[in-house]
Amino acid sequence: MIPLVGIVCDFKCQHGMAAHGAGDEYVRAIQGGVGALPLLIPSAGLPPAEILRCVDGLLFTGAESNIAPSLYGSAEPGTSPDAARDATTLPLLRAAIAAGKPVLCICRGFQELNVALGGTLHQKLQEIPGRLDHREKPDVTPDEAYAPAHPVRFAPGGLLVRATGQAGAMVNSLHAQGVDRLAPGLTVEAVAPDGQIEAVTGGPGFVLGVQWHPEWRWAEDAVSRAIFRAFSAAFGR
Repeated sequence: MIPLVGIVCDFKCQHGMAAHGAGDEYVRAIQGGVGALPLLIPSAGLPPAEILRCVDGLLFTGAESNIAPSLYGSAEPGTSPDAARDATTLPLLRAAIAAGKPVLCICRGFQELNVALGGTLHQKLQEIPGRLDHREKPDVTPDEAYAPAHPVRFAPGGLLVRATGQAGAMVNSLHAQGVDRLAPGLTVEAVAPDGQIEAVTGGPGFVLGVQWHPEWRWAEDAVSRAIFRAFSAAFGR
């Protein structure tokens, strides 16, 4: 049977109406890159156990919104909140990992993984001395925004090395926030030249989080294809 992969939706206002949604690039990557059937999961307070009964694995996507700082113990004001998504993704991540469900986390999802397991975030990497400005350039086309921006170095012997056969890669970069304190139970899989953590793995099942966007034109990039193949292999495919 084809595995069913849940894609957690953002909750936002469109044309004056509340809406749940996920980008088409994620849907296409699950269909083509993983060979699975995508199922959109609304950020509507559904019990994690009920969601996990319906899916074989989960994709936690990137988003324009950011996790509320109070959820990782920060008193700083937050930006671009999505409280409905926070309330859905964090408990769902913990439940999915405990149940051994394969989990792939991208950009905001990568940050959610770290927060869900007890880690913290920097809100403005560009203001930290010695760090790169990881944000996308303003007023550019999508192709320009998602173009390779900097290299990452993979951890020797890690999942990404095994999946790709490479020691590193050039990746896109569209984030202002990033991992500060790494959560217990997560292992660093990739770092940027400035030392910023760019990928992690966990367990006991397949748990991979990447700060970049492998879903963007995934079929044209060898590392992106390898990431989705590794996710697919977690379903025994």
